[in-house]
Amino acid sequence: MADTLPSEFDVIVIGTGLPESIIAAACSRSGRRVLHVDSRSYYGGNWASFSFSGLLSWLKEHQENSDIENDSSMWQDQILENEEAIALSRKDKTIQHVEVFCYASQDLHEDVEEAGALQKNHALVTSANSTEAAESAFLPMEDESLSTMNCEMLTEQTPSSDPENALEVNGAEVTGEKENHCDDKTCVPSTSAEDVSENVPIAEDTTEQRKKDRITYSQIIKEGRRFNIDLVSKLLYSRGLLIDLLIKSNVSRYAEFKNITRILAFREGRVEQVPCSRADVFNSKQLTMVEKRMLMKFLTFCMEYEKYPDEYKGYEDITFYEYLKTQKLTPNLQYIVLHSIAMTSETASSTIDGLKATRNFLHCLGRYGNTPFLFPLYGQGELPQCFCRMCAVFGGIYCLRHSVQCLVVDKESRKCKAIIDQFGQRIISEHFLVEDSYFSENMCSRVQYRQISRAVLITDRSVLKTDSDQQISILTVPAEEPGTFAVRVIELCSSTMTCMKGTYLVHLTCTSSKTAREDLEPVVQKLFFPYTEMEIENEQVEKPRILWALYFNMRDSSDISRSCYKDLPSNVYVCSGPDCGLGNDNAVKQAETLFQEICPSEDFCPPPPNPEDIVLDGDGLQPEASESSTIPEANSETFKESTNLGNLEESSE
Repeated sequence: MADTLPSEFDVIVIGTGLPESIIAAACSRSGRRVLHVDSRSYYGGNWASFSFSGLLSWLKEHQENSDIENDSSMWQDQILENEEAIALSRKDKTIQHVEVFCYASQDLHEDVEEAGALQKNHALVTSANSTEAAESAFLPMEDESLSTMNCEMLTEQTPSSDPENALEVNGAEVTGEKENHCDDKTCVPSTSAEDVSENVPIAEDTTEQRKKDRITYSQIIKEGRRFNIDLVSKLLYSRGLLIDLLIKSNVSRYAEFKNITRILAFREGRVEQVPCSRADVFNSKQLTMVEKRMLMKFLTFCMEYEKYPDEYKGYEDITFYEYLKTQKLTPNLQYIVLHSIAMTSETASSTIDGLKATRNFLHCLGRYGNTPFLFPLYGQGELPQCFCRMCAVFGGIYCLRHSVQCLVVDKESRKCKAIIDQFGQRIISEHFLVEDSYFSENMCSRVQYRQISRAVLITDRSVLKTDSDQQISILTVPAEEPGTFAVRVIELCSSTMTCMKGTYLVHLTCTSSKTAREDLEPVVQKLFFPYTEMEIENEQVEKPRILWALYFNMRDSSDISRSCYKDLPSNVYVCSGPDCGLGNDNAVKQAETLFQEICPSEDFCPPPPNPEDIVLDGDGLQPEASESSTIPEANSETFKESTNLGNLEESSE
């Protein structure tokens, strides 16, 4: 691949996270020659989504990555006397404290076969079902971290990801497989005639039947391609910067979205639904008529709070929580506004920040549905790939599994002039964008990073059971102890194409104060039960059961000044990884700011030209015409099923 790469570009982008992908697309759209490389075997970096087997591969690669040592012998000879090199790190240190637990039955006697999936390894995860099984497989107990043991056991069995299929794997066919018939508690594979003939009479003990019906680890492995598990959990505000950019640039045609169907609150040990729209408020049975009027009056004020400065001017120095106490709101309404609408905590936001957050929430209502949020089908990892596709359409060159050894800096001008890749090829460019994780420890020695605590759970039912089993929910659990943070919970159903039928994919996120498990396990215990044999025998279980769980800490490199990076050349720009916020505004703002520094007079991601208006000359290609043959027509599903931003934008206007 290196032999065929051009030796000179206008912009070189290292890393395929969301900010880098947006910038690459914008530069390519503006006519710049873009080289976009990533040492990983998949798109997205810490913004990526994985199938279940792909996630296990990621755990293995993470462990292998920690053992890599930089070899500088290949590129040192290419550094001239008037040059110096900034070595880039080959170790990804953005993920820490990885712990994996399997609560579903291991079914050691079954054989697991799934194309491209990890062959079942029962020493892979901690089993919560059997102490004997854990001992025989030499498993650590639940209080022991699996960050080392589990990943080591994966190294010989996990296939690496195929970068050529990175854009296709999420769109794998979901038909033709064995259909699952799901009830409220379990997911049962449809039976063949041979299975029916072996059925026990109706009088069979119900406990034994429930054991047969339970979801096993083998089923999760077999249905592994049904999962698309995000490393970072976010939603899109319907009037947020990312939605506006997707529509403006026409990148929205590469993806589909679903509306978040409900917003939940956790109070006094119970999960309940929060009314969002005016109709929801007045139809709510949780609020009295007086509370409904109070709430509508306050929300109406928040929509235009800047017109009434006398209402908040004296409270600017206190928290939004204290400000709510001064309003004519009951404690019940204060809780709903603070945690479910403004989505903040008692100490996190000032009065002005809380009013802005509330107004933003209300402003986003009604554009695409009954809540302010959208979620991309097949996961958050689709979004970087969409912008990478736009970049490629306009001539950008992509190389995965292609590491960069160093940046070459001119000693006199103190500007970066080239990179040297893993094959020793020197590639010249004017501008360089580097994702934070690629910098060495020496370069980042002055940087103080925050951490994000993450948990991913596979469960067997929703946290709030309703008539429909296809609910997409967001829930904020307030912090209970000083020094801890509120936990955001996003629950995804199978219609989002992120999990198999009969299961839910639950993401928990908060700012770290300890390890991810220490931060999030108290909330997990409030909302869920481990999936154990004892609970299977109990019909009266109200909480969802956990089938599988993953905890890890992720580096938050957002909002770090470039002056914190040691000896950073002026034409090298730093892109941060995911932040802890719910939306993607930070990534879009960062991408636009850096693009304006590179192309100060250019429009940021303008709409693509109409193919009919493009005049071909010489050997020129018509990007849109060549691309149109591979772009499927917009899905004709109803709004309730999925959302096409472009079509709905026209209808909404």
